[in-house]
Amino acid sequence: MSKIGKFLAIPAILALTASFMPYTNTTTVKAATASTLVWSDEFNGTSINTSNWTFDTGAGGWGNSELQYYTNRSENARVANGNLIIEARKESYGGAAYTSARLKTQGLKNWTYGRVEARIKMPQGQGLWPAFWMLGQNITQVGWPACGEIDIMEHINLENVIHGTIHWDNNGHAYYGNPSGNIDVTQYHTYAIQWDTNSIKWFVDGVQFNEANIANNINGTDEFHKPFFIILNLAVGGTWPGNPNTSTAFPAQMLVDYVRVYQ
Repeated sequence: MSKIGKFLAIPAILALTASFMPYTNTTTVKAATASTLVWSDEFNGTSINTSNWTFDTGAGGWGNSELQYYTNRSENARVANGNLIIEARKESYGGAAYTSARLKTQGLKNWTYGRVEARIKMPQGQGLWPAFWMLGQNITQVGWPACGEIDIMEHINLENVIHGTIHWDNNGHAYYGNPSGNIDVTQYHTYAIQWDTNSIKWFVDGVQFNEANIANNINGTDEFHKPFFIILNLAVGGTWPGNPNTSTAFPAQMLVDYVRVYQ
């Protein structure tokens, strides 16, 4: 979900797909057994843990013509009933017509390889764009897409699938991804990647739906052998989902039961 211009660059995907793993039958491949839990946030308290999370704030479209103003207010992000609640609201704020929140572990926690997963319940509606994703921690030094991006889960509009994608720099913006099988995103599901020196694999509820080969930096994928941080957000509008319409219900809530990292 690059909030930094994901859909503005010309993709290099046609030249790259032959070097990636094919779409995987979602009914047959199960997730690898997790190993050691190295970090988690179970959201069992009464407030957001600032040792784990910081906020991106502001408007300006975030590279994708989005409409929300990201705030750090409790109206847009809070912990209650064992969940992180990210709430998009239709309201005028800071010159924007909507508000929401975007939380990240940047500068606090980062990881190279492992299993990264979250149990999430999402809203559906035209113009809604929830995501659970990662960026390379060196983004402030090298920029995007050279830092690399791993979209563990993105959902738009009224679709009954989620999307798993990677973005990187291979003499220009390159990306590779696939959608999942059909699911009801308005119910809780566990979204995960299994990431090692050879590949990144995507799962919904333990069932694999996508795989990318990163062994030996193939196709310039050296970005994916460096530390990444986690991001959770609920965008409103943008070049991919389009804008909300009169059928879109607000406030819209993205509920995160937990986020866990195994290595």
